[in-house]
Amino acid sequence: MRRNYHFAALILIVIPLFSQAQLDKIVIPAGTPEDVALSSISREQDAPKKLAMYLDFVQQFSSNPAAVAYGNWQLAQAYQTAGDLDKAIDFGNKALAASPHNLDILVSQANIAQQMKSNAKLVDYAVRGGEAYNSIANQTKPDTMSDQDFRNQVEGEKNSARGAYDFLEAAAFNAIADEKDPKARMAYVERFTAAFPDSRFQDQVAQYAMYTLGPGQLNDPARLVAYGDKALAAHPNNTATLLLLANHYVEDTKPASISKAASYAEKVIALSKADAPDADQPRKLSAAVAHSTLGYALMKQDRTAAAIAHLKAASELLKGHDDVAYATALYRLGWGYAKLNKLTEAREVLTEAVKISGPIQQPAQDLLAKVNAARAKGK
Repeated sequence: MRRNYHFAALILIVIPLFSQAQLDKIVIPAGTPEDVALSSISREQDAPKKLAMYLDFVQQFSSNPAAVAYGNWQLAQAYQTAGDLDKAIDFGNKALAASPHNLDILVSQANIAQQMKSNAKLVDYAVRGGEAYNSIANQTKPDTMSDQDFRNQVEGEKNSARGAYDFLEAAAFNAIADEKDPKARMAYVERFTAAFPDSRFQDQVAQYAMYTLGPGQLNDPARLVAYGDKALAAHPNNTATLLLLANHYVEDTKPASISKAASYAEKVIALSKADAPDADQPRKLSAAVAHSTLGYALMKQDRTAAAIAHLKAASELLKGHDDVAYATALYRLGWGYAKLNKLTEAREVLTEAVKISGPIQQPAQDLLAKVNAARAKGK
């Protein structure tokens, strides 16, 4: 008989019975000296004495990885409860050294890292957990097991570990969202993308990546394009990445960039299906920004009349939902009307744009002044 030890507040991870298991589980066989010692510790009610007993336990059974992992894990939990997070993380790391693919311990360490407000530590534990989970599918099938039994075993293990994986995935994403340093944030994004493929947060992570690599942050257009191309190779219909690349290319000066911007924006419009009865607000907003980008690209190609329809559609969809994007669409629409010498229409939309505080307000005021001057000159 074997006795399994796991902290009650954490997710129980069920491990396959075959020897190629990729995840670790702490097992102390019943009746062994380690089991007897743990039973004695569990009966101790005095917290300082229990702590000392666990310290003795890991020293006494230092040659047993399961005992070392479990003892240090319990010490980490105890110090976390006591508020000594530095000691908690240190003992947790000792537990991981003895049981490096243990999702229970990785979740525990991630919790401590969250309390410490250490994004670096949190991402590290989360990524290690994601990698361990992904390795489940790479196990070698024993010769004695049928293909179907092997598939069932792997699926069972993945299902059991899914709760831990989901927690670590969300924790790592929150660290990305919280990180203020662009270099650190981008490093987290790259590690996250590898450890959590097909993530439920892939759209948001792509947005953080492109923002981080863009102007005002790292300002690395070559890396931005490389990241975007790689992301699209994995997820060709990711509207967030398509939009971000379209917005990059529409401002780029290379001859081929405007065509790329238009192509990506057109794809977003087709994917979003903003006119469909089931179109939700995020789809409508994606289509709106794509219409704005496409209209801007068309104007740069001197196809201003065609651009007007897209910019009008963008402004109608964006009004009341995104002030900056709405103001941008209005500014571009006013510019389009001005190019066509439709000065009354240009004045109307630019007057609306200058009412919106933000980065577009001053350019809109400057363009409105030019339009008013042209109208006055024409009278």
